[in-house]
Amino acid sequence: MNYLSKRLSCLSIILVCGLSLNANDWKISGDIRAGYVDYDFNNAPPATATVNKGATDSHGFYTTLKTSVLTPKYNNFSLKATLGGATDFGVNNPDYENKNYVFDSKDKKSFALLQELFLSYSDKSHNFTIGRQELDTPLIESDDYYMLANSYEVVNYVNSSLNNLQFHLGYFHKMAGVWDSGANGEKFHSMSDASFVDARDKENAKDSGIVYGAVEYKNKVHEFKLWEYYVTDLYNILLAEYGYSNKINMFSYDLGVQVTNYKELGKLASNNYTNIDYTIYSAKFDGMFENGVNFATGITKYSDGEGQGATLGAFGGFPSYTTGFTYSYFTMGSLQNASVYKTQIGFDLEKMGLKNTWIGYRNTYFNLDPSYSKTAGLLEQDYMQLHGFRISHSTEVGMYLTVTYEVRDLDNESDASAFLFIGGYKF
Repeated sequence: MNYLSKRLSCLSIILVCGLSLNANDWKISGDIRAGYVDYDFNNAPPATATVNKGATDSHGFYTTLKTSVLTPKYNNFSLKATLGGATDFGVNNPDYENKNYVFDSKDKKSFALLQELFLSYSDKSHNFTIGRQELDTPLIESDDYYMLANSYEVVNYVNSSLNNLQFHLGYFHKMAGVWDSGANGEKFHSMSDASFVDARDKENAKDSGIVYGAVEYKNKVHEFKLWEYYVTDLYNILLAEYGYSNKINMFSYDLGVQVTNYKELGKLASNNYTNIDYTIYSAKFDGMFENGVNFATGITKYSDGEGQGATLGAFGGFPSYTTGFTYSYFTMGSLQNASVYKTQIGFDLEKMGLKNTWIGYRNTYFNLDPSYSKTAGLLEQDYMQLHGFRISHSTEVGMYLTVTYEVRDLDNESDASAFLFIGGYKF
């Protein structure tokens, strides 16, 4: 662990041990998390480039720590700071960490950073924040379900003065997040650097950010979202979503449709380094019975346009209804003109006396277009199928645990699997 990591870790421990949780209206919170991740690509180091596109077997044990301090409100203003970091205590083999996405892929060393530092103003109708923060929108996600959350440098304003309506306006400048950033996720980089476009397009965009705006409507049964993201000199994203939720006797259900369009613009559109012009159509039908049985189904269709690999995951949000448990996109040839189908069955075990416990199985089938999706050896790929199993449990005192196992069957490629064992304590 480097010097900065040690200093920040010690400071976090002092804050946790030396301050009570609500002394004088100051609030201390945090998350101590430990996890073991294992990705088996049938490709032990050194990598064979033609097997799973060179993805190597990767595994490791990690611990992350986040400690936050929230000041009391003064005239509706407050300030929050969060220190975060990740370490493996030197126990992992760096040769087997290429696909773990906890450390930077080159350094593979423990790190710490100022995860959050933002000023907030909040009343009944207005919420304004500025600074580093973990924030969620349909395409910007904190990803705190993995090891260490994404964080963004952002100016964000939400107006809720009208009944059932919310208006969003903001600007994202930089992000940090190893799992989702196309740059070194241990540090804050501009949103253009964090994207997955060609390096020449990143250079042309000159550290640009994302201007966004949205309107959302929600009542007891209907929900509508319209989000617009403008990534200067890279591409534009327009997301529209409608949801309908209701209940019939002991059965509650959720229907949804979604359209997301990605279109290149500015300097990226004026050259051929990266081509982005495609649309994603999704629909879902989810339901739950009062006995704890629940299910989720979804279908997604990608248009024939280009650019899926240059945008998916670039900013951390996966709004499509058909994602797999571990988002195993990184060894597939292409999603161009693909169709994806998801079926899931789950059980809430509270009726059996196990509160806050869920187990489930998910099958995600990708009907690929072999004219676009190919292996590193240019063999055509007709399909990819994911079989996933998950169990999650939490307690009222802040303990939690999620265990995920997913097997991937990809046409003309060696089988692969992912295992994640992640637990911790939130205080």
